[in-house]
Amino acid sequence: MSSTRKTALVAGVFYLITFISIPTLALYGPVKNHRDWILSSGSNSAVLVGCVLEVIVALAGIGTAVTLYPVVKRQNEGTALGFVAARVVEAGMIFTGVLSLLSLVTVRQGLGGAAGADATSLVTVGASHVAVYNWTFLLGQTLMPGINALLLGSLMYRSRLVPRVIPAIGLIGGPVLIAVVIARLFGSAGSIAGGGGLAGIPVAAWELSLGVWLVVKGFRPSSITTGMDAAATPAAHQDVAV
Repeated sequence: MSSTRKTALVAGVFYLITFISIPTLALYGPVKNHRDWILSSGSNSAVLVGCVLEVIVALAGIGTAVTLYPVVKRQNEGTALGFVAARVVEAGMIFTGVLSLLSLVTVRQGLGGAAGADATSLVTVGASHVAVYNWTFLLGQTLMPGINALLLGSLMYRSRLVPRVIPAIGLIGGPVLIAVVIARLFGSAGSIAGGGGLAGIPVAAWELSLGVWLVVKGFRPSSITTGMDAAATPAAHQDVAV
């Protein structure tokens, strides 16, 4: 297996891992749909599992950028660096949202279902934590994937490292998703808790198809892969000689 094939495989696996947070839509349901969840008693396991999944997604997102950077920088180093930075910002937003929910769980555990006369204040506290999560989700896991699609999609489209139809999906879906997020920021396209909604499907399809292609097929032959493999060959021969 060549060095570029290994890089493609690792990047593809990281991309597929970023989809493991899908169950959080159900796991966070009670927290986001019931304002008085903080006053209730019961297990916090669903929220904790969701937080763990999101942490994994954040780290995997950084992994995709770090793994692909040595390859796509040969097409355009500035854009490739921008992709890495955008992934780090996205991960930071995800961690912020996770911290808000973990803080809410801590407060709920301390109450043990007994709120007393401060019930109204506690509901307000709970709602504020959920609001922080919703905003970080909108900016981190909705806006940033749209920006990432434009950055990495343009690199993949010009370099032809994968079939052009794959990045084309991201290049089309990215601006649509960004537009929806901007509209929701100004309150003209539904609740921020809804994320990107149906507008996020093209970007999700771009990331999923990219991950699957990289795992199954790897990079298509190009001047970039040829140069990387040629650069890696002398080092491999030197290791054997030693």
